[in-house]
Amino acid sequence: MAKNKFNKNWVHDHLNDPFVKQAQKEGYRARAVYKLKEIDEAEKLVRPGQVIVDLGCTPGSWSQYVRNKLAGQAGGGISGTIIGLDLLPMEPIADVHFIQGDFREEVVLAQLEAIVAGRQVDLVLSDMAPNLSGVAIVDAARVEHIVDLALDFARAHLKPSGALLVKCFNGPGYNEILAKFRAEFKTVASKKPKASKDKSSEIFLLGKTLKNPA
Repeated sequence: MAKNKFNKNWVHDHLNDPFVKQAQKEGYRARAVYKLKEIDEAEKLVRPGQVIVDLGCTPGSWSQYVRNKLAGQAGGGISGTIIGLDLLPMEPIADVHFIQGDFREEVVLAQLEAIVAGRQVDLVLSDMAPNLSGVAIVDAARVEHIVDLALDFARAHLKPSGALLVKCFNGPGYNEILAKFRAEFKTVASKKPKASKDKSSEIFLLGKTLKNPA
């Protein structure tokens, strides 16, 4: 009974969520788009001409937002390059290069490098999150692992002046993740956008300008 009640409450909350309604109205695939939108509007992360990588991009709302920001060129198309990577499939988005696979694998990196064509990446976005177990110490390790993957990717591909935005959670292990960001980036800020639910410990970390670029 309790589980059914929880599911009904979730469905009710979801259907009445103003960000869900706004996403449906504006044609975005998920309410998560408004988390990125708020952070971008404050930080001016997405700019024409950039190479932007969206890690864990499925279902695609962040890539949609970036595409819309880079659109509006004469004759159509976008000013910049957007590459989305995910283990899961994603419905195509105009002007977004999608690679399905694990970005730690050589075959996936080869596809990425073919698209990037020798350029360094301006912005790495990661809305990735692990499957949570409810066991705090286990979940903290899983979250830290996901963030480590994004940091490793950024070290390898980001231009010295670039930025990395990742999702994490303000709980066990957060201070360790924050310390890793501060070791890598000259500027680090934490962000809790309005679309991130109050009861959620979800928080976003933004690192700008690598301290020790490759």
